[in-house]
Amino acid sequence: MSGLDRATVERFRADFAGALGRPVAADDRLALAVSGGPDSMAMLALAHAAFPGQVTAATVDHRLRAASADEAAMVADWCRAAAIPHAILPVEDEIGTSAVQARARDRRYALLLRWAVESGARCLATAHHADDQAETFLMRAARGSGVAGLAGIRARQTREVAKPVAGAALVFDVWDVDLVRPLLHWRVAELRALAVAQAVPFVDDPSNADDHYDRTRFRALLRDTPWLDPLQIARSAAYAAEADSTLREIEAWLWRTRKVVPVGVDDPDDQSWLDIADLPRELKRRMCRSAIDWVRTINGITRPTFGDSSNIESLLDALEAGRSATHAGVMVTVKGNVWRFTEEPPRRSL
Repeated sequence: MSGLDRATVERFRADFAGALGRPVAADDRLALAVSGGPDSMAMLALAHAAFPGQVTAATVDHRLRAASADEAAMVADWCRAAAIPHAILPVEDEIGTSAVQARARDRRYALLLRWAVESGARCLATAHHADDQAETFLMRAARGSGVAGLAGIRARQTREVAKPVAGAALVFDVWDVDLVRPLLHWRVAELRALAVAQAVPFVDDPSNADDHYDRTRFRALLRDTPWLDPLQIARSAAYAAEADSTLREIEAWLWRTRKVVPVGVDDPDDQSWLDIADLPRELKRRMCRSAIDWVRTINGITRPTFGDSSNIESLLDALEAGRSATHAGVMVTVKGNVWRFTEEPPRRSL
């Protein structure tokens, strides 16, 4: 069914292995997230040619547009003709009207990762490409993001997926799934051209042209500014990802060597003490994030939200000045070179 030339297929095979971090084995089950857009349909055709018999695909129906069910059916029909297993994953709960794209993304990945595990796959590929990476880099640069943010879309991330054990209440198996992006070195235009040349059906999501979204405006900026090369911007994002990975290794070492365990303290496990003497601000920032995340996890703190993109600069300013402060449900106190992180005490009612 594939009329793709050998060089194109070999390029994709190498890029998939590069994203995965190892060669694709003959018995690997490869799960693909396919929306029905030109980029994901091109990825589906490439994967089918590069890894025949190893591919399974799924399409999430967010139920945000009347045409979404027909689009999912289009993907299913193509997969059926190519003898590729395919599943349609409907979003059952209402996404709402605020932060639609973020909410849709969260539900999409939750469904896809669970489906990948149930399909016997240990990797899930999405069709993010160089233009997506460039848009992400510019968006985050405009917001003043640091190294982690400028790293953009990672070629590979490992996600944990908890799956309930049948017949055992509150018991879960936990599976690691590699989330991979094999198309980060491909331009969206060449993926569309590939789909057209191979007569692969696709649809254009109208939200991609809605300037209500920041991403659409940055997409237009790249389109209308020829000297902004998405491949070069994507390369900068890859360098930032490499730097971020190195800093994370340093952070892990500091987490092991700079944690302080005071004598005679009750319940030390639900708190964290860090010796931050002589650390540059970037490492303080990273250690601080790790400590906040640790205390929130141990104490079951879920509100307010907290993540890699949360701004903690005002917290760092206070701590470096020797003042106690709170952030994301965690209280941090300063004693000399040691910062103590613990659950924020409940506020007194008036």
